Order: sequence, then structure tokens, then C-alpha cells
Amino acid sequence: MSAWLHLFTLELAVVAIALLVLLWDAFAPAAGRAVGWTTALLLGGVFAASFFVDGRGTVPHGVFVRDEWVVFHERLFLAAGILGVLGSIDWLATRTPKRQAEYYALLLFSLAGMMLLAGARDWILLVTCFELMSMPLYVLCAYGKQDGPASEPKLAAEAGLKLFITGAASSGLTLFGLALVVGMTGTTHVGGIGANPAPLTIVGMLFVLAGFGFKVGAVPFHMWVPDTYQGAPTPFVAFLSVAPKAAGLATLAIVLLGGWSADSSVWLPVLLVLAGASMVVGNLFALPQTDARRLLGFSGVAQIGYALLALGAMSRGGLAMTLFFVATYVFTNLGVFFVLHAAAEEGGGHSLARIAGLSRRSPWLGGALLVFLLSLAGIPFVAGFWAKLFVFMEAWNAGLVGLVVLGVALAVIGLYYYLTVARSTYMADGDRTTPVPTGFALRAAILVCLIFVVGLGLWPRPLVEAADRAAAGIVSGR
Repeated sequence: MSAWLHLFTLELAVVAIALLVLLWDAFAPAAGRAVGWTTALLLGGVFAASFFVDGRGTVPHGVFVRDEWVVFHERLFLAAGILGVLGSIDWLATRTPKRQAEYYALLLFSLAGMMLLAGARDWILLVTCFELMSMPLYVLCAYGKQDGPASEPKLAAEAGLKLFITGAASSGLTLFGLALVVGMTGTTHVGGIGANPAPLTIVGMLFVLAGFGFKVGAVPFHMWVPDTYQGAPTPFVAFLSVAPKAAGLATLAIVLLGGWSADSSVWLPVLLVLAGASMVVGNLFALPQTDARRLLGFSGVAQIGYALLALGAMSRGGLAMTLFFVATYVFTNLGVFFVLHAAAEEGGGHSLARIAGLSRRSPWLGGALLVFLLSLAGIPFVAGFWAKLFVFMEAWNAGLVGLVVLGVALAVIGLYYYLTVARSTYMADGDRTTPVPTGFALRAAILVCLIFVVGLGLWPRPLVEAADRAAAGIVSGR
């Protein structure tokens, strides 16, 4: 066992931090913001160690593989985890001062599940990691049910219940499908499907894909997204909106391009329909929204459609651009939710009317929000522009011309509702004139997201090359 235990060094370090946080809370519960800052710094240490730990290899029987693909996702999840902790420090210290440690511990356990998920090549391990990722999220979603204004506990409880029910449904579909797949193939290895699978194997795999569709929030499995985003604590929604979706897309790539690529004629049409439907429904349903969180929820559904479009290119370049798209989306969406959280804490709500005049009350927050919105819309020259451009180029090269034209047209529609938020921020007269107080941790998280979004917009090449190396572990050739 010791010969391959080093493959899990980073994941074990994250679990150790979670246990340390729980022990700290048991013996020194009055820790203030210190527990949050310590968690963020220790996670930062794990992220730095990922550049020096040489842990590439394979567990016996190919159950788990650690290669460039896994390393890329480990760093991405760790970055999301660090920013998720930073964005939550001030909110937890103010609203739930006695329940901070359990929040961080649950987030870390979920983070460990995501990191393991990227390297899972066995159905049993894959499902176990999925549940390790998902179950803490159900609890965190309802974390504000006993705190805050009278309306928030009801929304938080409803959000947690909806996420739990849809999560349980997705797990049920996945397990039912895997019972058919494993029973027909006689193996639990993801790559054991092979060419020309039996009809029951195909049925089982379609159930599995439906289960994954719930996890990433693709149409028609998206119904939980806007309600959950509206009701859950905003700092947690920032993390929920990016990290689990990135893990779900990584799993889809492993299963479809790594395990079931020999019979793509069965699943590719389904994937492309999901991509097109997600782009249409996400963009059109975002138009009438007046709550910024629901608007971003439907925006997230549309963004998943673009990611699935690149995945449908079935090439190393398409997969690489999927990774690039997801990475830029992580920093962009975290940033926009953190800014909305800062504005809502002072403004008393997340409606567009409540953030009106934000640029006059806090010019730097207004400017950061505008940059993040332009990135989501795909406007030059921020990270989101290159992400959408590269996705459309790979899909075009793969012959998906119709979906590319549809995606470009819907991206123009998406620009309208993103600019609606920007117009409220810069041109509308709000009913509040006081400056927006922002804690140091939240400011740091927003600033880091802003640096990455602008930096990748000016120089995307390092991330493109890293994504290409990671994709090579799943898809050979170009």
C-alpha cells in the first residue's frame, strides 16, 4: 500500500486540515476569524505543494490514476476552495460565529471528494467520490436556515431540501444505471464498456448520464439551480456554482471520452441536444429575472451548455478548451457572486433594485462587477472572451456548425441580461447612499478573481497549454 499511497498526498492533506479544524473547534471554540484564515493559509500551502509533489502513477488494477489531468483539476479545485473559504470568513464570523468550524470542515471534505473524483477509473470509487463531494453540499446549502432576516431561513431550508432531493434522484439514477452496466459488462472498470455494447448496457449508461446531468445542472436536469442559488448563503453559492460543476464535467469527460469513446454514435447526439437545450433555456430564462442570484443560476445553465458543446467536439483540442472554459468560469463566477454578496449585505437584498448605484457607493466593487459580467458575456479582452472563442472554434472544426451559430446568437442575447445588471450598477439611482463595507478576506477573494480574469484575458497561453497537457491524458492526438 505504501508504494502508491503517495498518489493521495494532496487529498490526505485536505482531509487532515478538515480534522484539524474540527479539533480546534472542540478545544478552542471561540476562535473568531482565525479558524477561517488558518484554513485558507493551509489550503494555500497544499496548493503550493502541488507544484512540487511528484505523485504521478496508477493504483493497482487501474482503480485510480494520477496524471496531468488529475493535477490540473486538483489545482483548480484547491484554488476554488481557497477562494470559497476567503469569501465566507466575514459572513461566518458575523452571522454564524459559533458554527464556523463545521462549515469549513464540510467544505474541505467535499473538496477532497472532488480531487479524488478526477482520478477515479472504477465505477465504485467514482460513485463513492461523487457522494463524498455531494453530501456535505446538502448541509452547507441550508446553513443559513437559523440566521439572518425572517425570509432567509425559509429560503435556505427550501434550497437545501431541493438540492438534497435532486441529488438523491441523481444518485438513484446513477446507481440503477451502473447496476445494469456492471451486470452486463462483468467489470467495474470505467473503460470496460468497449465497442458495440449490449442494449441493456446502453440503457444503463444513459441512466448514468442523466445522473451526471443533475450534477452539472444541464437541461432538462437544471430545475434545482435557480431556487438553490436564491436560497443558499451567497458565499457558499459562489463555491457551489463552480467547483461541483467542474467535477461533474471532469467525470463526463472520463466516462464518455475515456471509457465509452468507441461507441460515440449512441451518446454524442444526446450530449449535443443537452448542450443546445442548455444554451437556449439558460439564456432565454435569464432574461426576465429580477433577482441577481436567479439570473446567475440560469446563466450557469447556459455556460454548461457551452462547455458541453466543446466536449462534443470529441477531440483533444475540444477537451482542452473545455478545461480552459471551466477554469475561467471558476474565477469569473466566484468573483461575481462575491461582489453581489458584498452589495447585498449592505443593500439588504439581491434584487437588481438593491444593487442600483453600486458604482457610486463603492467604485472598485462596481468596476470589478463590470469586469466579471463582461467575462461571462465573452467580451474582449477578458478571460471569458477567449473561453467562448476557443469553444466555438473547436466545435466549428468538429463540424458542429449549427450549434456554433446557435451559441453565438444566444451569446448576444446573454450580453443583454449581463448589461442589465451593469446598467443597474452604473446608471440606476439606488435608494441607498452609504459606502459598502467589505471585510479584508472578501476583498482579497474578489481581488484574486479579478487578477486572474484580467490576467488570463491578456495572456491566456499558460492556461491553454496546461489544459492541453491535461487533455492528453484522456484523448490522444489532436
